Amino acid sequence: MTQRVSRRRLGLTYRAREALGGYSFVLIWIAGFLIFTLVPLGQTLYYSLNQVTVSATGINLRFVEWNNYTRALFTDPTFTSLLIEYAIETLVSVPIIVIFSLIIALFLNLKLKFKGIFRTIFFLPVVITSGPVIQELVAQGATSVPGLTLPESVTSFIADLPVYLRNPIDYLLTSFILILWFSGVQILIFLSGLQKIDSSTYEAASIDGASAWEAFWKITLPSLSGTTILVAVYTIITLSHFSENKVIKYIYGQTYAVGGGIGYASAMSFLYFFVLILLLGIVYFLLTYRAKGQYG
Repeated sequence: MTQRVSRRRLGLTYRAREALGGYSFVLIWIAGFLIFTLVPLGQTLYYSLNQVTVSATGINLRFVEWNNYTRALFTDPTFTSLLIEYAIETLVSVPIIVIFSLIIALFLNLKLKFKGIFRTIFFLPVVITSGPVIQELVAQGATSVPGLTLPESVTSFIADLPVYLRNPIDYLLTSFILILWFSGVQILIFLSGLQKIDSSTYEAASIDGASAWEAFWKITLPSLSGTTILVAVYTIITLSHFSENKVIKYIYGQTYAVGGGIGYASAMSFLYFFVLILLLGIVYFLLTYRAKGQYG
C-alpha cells in the first residue's frame, strides 16, 4: 500500500517506471563505455592526426593533419591488401556461419535425447577459440579440412581462378573448420529464436496442407528475420576482433615499429573501424532489403 502511494506521488506512469527500470540496468554499462571506451577512442583519434614520438621525457606530438591516413591508404600496400582481404574473407565467412548455425539450431530444436550434450559440443569451441589455444591449433593446421588443402588437389584449380576469386576460395579451403568454430553463440541465438515461434502456427499450417518445407520458408524464416540480422552483425564483430586477424596483427606490429608509430597505428585503426562499419551496413541493408522484399 505504501509503495502504491509513493508511486502515485511521483506521478510516473507504468511505461515511465518500466523505462526507468531499464535505464537503471544499463546505467553501469553506459558509465563504463563513457569512461573506458569513449575517452580512449577520442584520444586515439587525436593521436591519429599527429606524429607521436615516445621519449624519456614523455609523449611528444606534432600535428600532421591527415598524413597518417593518406599514407596508410596510398603508400602502404601491405595495409590496403590486408584490409581488402579482410573484407572479402568476412563476406565469405558470414553466410557460411549463418547457414550452418541455422541448420544446427533446427537440429537441436527437435525432440531428441541428450540435447544438452549436443549443445555443449557445439558451444565448446567458443571457449577455446582465443589466446594460445587457437594459435597452436592454427599452427598445427587444425583449422583446415584434411584432403582439401593438398597442393595436388587444389593448386591447379585455384591458379586458374580470377584474382578476386582466388583469395576467398583459398581462404575457404584452408580455414573452413575455423569458420565453423565461430558458430557456437550463433547457434544459441537461433535456437532461442526458434523456441519463441508459437507451435500453434505450425499446427495451423499443417491443417491447411502445408508441408514441412513450405512451413520452413513461410513461417520459420520470416519469424527469424530479426534474429538472422542479429546473428550476422554479431558474426562480423566477432571475426573483426579475432586474435588471429591479420589486420589487427599488422596494426599492433606498426605501433612501435621504426617506420610506424602510435599515430600511424591509430590512423590505421580508424580506417579498419570504418571498413567494419561499412561491412555492417552492407550486410544489414542486404538482409533487411531481402526480408522486406520476400515477407513484407
